[in-house]
Amino acid sequence: MREKHNWDKQVDVLVVGTGFAGLSAAIEAGEAGKKVLVIEKMKAAGGNSIISDGGIAAPGTLLQEEHRIEDSQQLMYEDMLKAGLGLNHPNLLATFVTNAGDAFQWTVDYLNVPYMDRVDLFGGHSVPRCYTPEGITGNTILKRMIRKVEELEIPILYNTCFRRFIRDEEGRVIGCVEDSEYDHKSDTGVSSYIKTSKGIVIASGGYGADVKFRSIQDPRIDDSIQTTNKPFATAEVLKSALAIGAASVHLSHIQLGAWASPDEPGFGHGPMFADYIVFKDGVIIDPKSGRRIVNELGDRKLVADAILAAGNPCVGIADHRAVTESGWDISKAINKGVVKVFDRMDELAHFYGMDIESLSESIKRYNNSVNKGNDEDFGKPIFQDAKEIESSPYYGMRLWPKVHFTMGGLRINEKAQVMDFEGNVIKGLYAAGEVAGGVHGASRLASCAITECIVFGRIAGQNI
Repeated sequence: MREKHNWDKQVDVLVVGTGFAGLSAAIEAGEAGKKVLVIEKMKAAGGNSIISDGGIAAPGTLLQEEHRIEDSQQLMYEDMLKAGLGLNHPNLLATFVTNAGDAFQWTVDYLNVPYMDRVDLFGGHSVPRCYTPEGITGNTILKRMIRKVEELEIPILYNTCFRRFIRDEEGRVIGCVEDSEYDHKSDTGVSSYIKTSKGIVIASGGYGADVKFRSIQDPRIDDSIQTTNKPFATAEVLKSALAIGAASVHLSHIQLGAWASPDEPGFGHGPMFADYIVFKDGVIIDPKSGRRIVNELGDRKLVADAILAAGNPCVGIADHRAVTESGWDISKAINKGVVKVFDRMDELAHFYGMDIESLSESIKRYNNSVNKGNDEDFGKPIFQDAKEIESSPYYGMRLWPKVHFTMGGLRINEKAQVMDFEGNVIKGLYAAGEVAGGVHGASRLASCAITECIVFGRIAGQNI
């Protein structure tokens, strides 16, 4: 039955969430001349987007060309399919790689986002195709998105919590109930009704901090596993969509960040050292055995699973040459005591409780692989600029995975329309970003989250 009520607000498009996906959708709908409203349950914009490092991946870019890097959409497709264990939905993955380059260039030409003059290779990618904004923070991108939203005179209602969808007799989404003046402690607010003529774009993010919901999907990921997400990364909007018949995809595929440290809360500062330096030019050692355990440049699932299989925090090690030549500033991680610095390798071994002879043998074996250009143990790519681990001082950091990204979410099509389990479109409902599933399969490659948000956020905004 149709609900009987009075509408408090009427707009063309309602966007739920102010991360990269939501703001991209709002901008596109606003540029099309539609009356757009954005709601955000927190008191400020950004969600998890604001705490990201801002890295975005795309193939065939001008920056790659300038750095003489050969790449293609097909190669990126194959890399993502491999990391996703073949579970990626082909239509969504094809849409992703086809539009990734345009999404990156949109941030450059339309948003005027400044990027560092470098192209990086991160785990699971075959070639360097990852770009980092100045400041090494997602806030660099977010600020420019907010500026565009303000130029388009699109209002954002903060402390406004989405509650549930409203549909007409035919099942089309025509609005929602939301709580303004939302109080997070009591989970209460002042309810009002928003009517939409075109529909709603859900861009509410993932459920990495929702212990109850994520542990239903994967009981291993209980409250003993920390998360890099902000505390409000929860599943209530996703569950509201499921309640009206939306189909779910890959909800049990939850990614752990292998570069996280148990010695700091949340995302922290250590991941820059681990992900940007250790994984490319260093090694991961199990302190119990003093041996390497994995291809450090493997995809996130591969590396995280290897550390968990060890049964204890492992140690990421890199030398002075790797740190200084990387160009990354890890001073915050050092000052916080997350990354430790040692004059000699035996000091590092003693601190982490390792057998120095086993560690020395592991480093020697890795250095031989670098000299031969072939890692016979784990198949780590050895690049032409690779060098031995031999220059003092040496840097170490304890590694233990944290919940980072949820690959699962709502089923969408290439137009970012939400679908039910019969394959029918739920009219008036779109989704983009981490709340949608299917793009990444079992595991997301590094720097692909922001790309996904912008690609499908723009598509949702254009199509709605």
